[in-house]
Amino acid sequence: MLGNSSPLLIDGGLLPGRHRFETVDPATEEVLGEAADATREDMDHAIAAARRAFDDSGWATDPALRVRCLRQLSEALTRHAGELRELTVAEAGAPRFLTYGAQLDAPVADLAWFAGLAERYAWEHDLGRASPMGMASDRRVVREPVGVVGAITPWNFPHQINLAKLGPALAAGNTVVLKPAPDTPWCAAALGVVVAEETDIPPGVVNVVTGADHVLGAMLSADPRVDLVSFTGSTQTGRAVMREAAETLKRVFLELGGKSAFIVLDDADLRGACSYAAFTAVTHAGQGCAITTRLLVPRARYGEAVEITAAAMAKLGTGDPRDDRTVCGPVISARQRERIEGYLDLARSEGGSFATGGGRPPGRDKGFWIEPTLVTGLTNDSRTAREEIFGPVLVIMPHDGDDDAVRIANDSPYGLSGAVHGGDPERARAVARRLRTGTVSVNGGVWYGADVPFGGYKQSGIGREMGVAGFEEYLETKAIAEIAPAGGAGARTGKGTGDAGRAAAAGEGAV
Repeated sequence: MLGNSSPLLIDGGLLPGRHRFETVDPATEEVLGEAADATREDMDHAIAAARRAFDDSGWATDPALRVRCLRQLSEALTRHAGELRELTVAEAGAPRFLTYGAQLDAPVADLAWFAGLAERYAWEHDLGRASPMGMASDRRVVREPVGVVGAITPWNFPHQINLAKLGPALAAGNTVVLKPAPDTPWCAAALGVVVAEETDIPPGVVNVVTGADHVLGAMLSADPRVDLVSFTGSTQTGRAVMREAAETLKRVFLELGGKSAFIVLDDADLRGACSYAAFTAVTHAGQGCAITTRLLVPRARYGEAVEITAAAMAKLGTGDPRDDRTVCGPVISARQRERIEGYLDLARSEGGSFATGGGRPPGRDKGFWIEPTLVTGLTNDSRTAREEIFGPVLVIMPHDGDDDAVRIANDSPYGLSGAVHGGDPERARAVARRLRTGTVSVNGGVWYGADVPFGGYKQSGIGREMGVAGFEEYLETKAIAEIAPAGGAGARTGKGTGDAGRAAAAGEGAV
């Protein structure tokens, strides 16, 4: 699909770019090939193309075209699943088993869900007739696309996050400039090739601008031609996006960091819960914002929980991401490995110790590897327990009952996800409801799905991605009122809005 280099997609054209940069296999450090390294001029052209396509083409006003194109894109990506799977394993270091889920197959299928949503969505709601100030008026609420969307995405789940922005934004009628992370440019470029060569998406509607310079993302945040910035990444960078976007008062969606808690209640199957927590924490080398990285266990069974969890993490170990059995592959880069090692040094200085792991696995001289690591002996006020590490590092801490577990879990600047395991489902659900997080798994329940809104509380972000809520992030709301014809049938006066208005106000009939 790409050969040994990848292009930009700007205004419908696949462009080689004047400059190139290398993309590397994190498991081997081998150079996979080159990607187009966009300039500021390239980004300026992409924004101009997206603006022109929104303002001058029929894309924004033709839901049927959007539905057809999204289905084409989903089908085309499915045809290329084999190539994309190998690309994702090589460039992102993603364990192969994950590509059959959230790393590839699931987000490709999700495009069809957003196409169906656009097909059945109620773009107008009739509020009925009312007579404010004695003037009989027929009112309706219309939902319209925001305009040009700047999508800035990270490297950890490139297809999932790229498509989770592209799918709903396009379904809603927007045009998009996608700026992917420089660590995974090929995954995004492959998407651009498919858009250009195998769909009827008009020129300028989708632009893919790869580049090593982070200033390209900042251009999207600051440019007045961009109406909305959708960013997934670190909380620190999210703050910068907000500051830059504030100059033009553009809308901002932020999906940011997490330090999610996995709570084991005293009536839970300790072995099953702790083993599952270990698996979750090291999946994809812990490189997921919603991964649970604080394990809270009953104090009376803390020693036993440490033993079970450490054994499970050690058994999982690290492995070649091309192997179907691998759960914990490499981290994405030498820079990320050094960052994680800095946190391991910090854990020691804070008084922690390692029940397993704590460094680079022996015998892996090439690639960016960190052992699955269980940190003991820390409290929730330590930096290691409070800051997002983004590696296969799990901090285990004791709690003194349900109230204490909830207190510790909520004592965090983040609020993205969480998990509760308990023998009594009703009790576990009650604890889950008290967590200040955007998603919660109870006894292993999986919340991921195209129809499920994803996002967080507090410093984990603003807004929701996926589901109807995520789709509506990309819509504006317009109220239209016109004077009612004199003596018209069905006239209503006063403050009442009728059944249709009440349904709209309650959010009914959204799909």
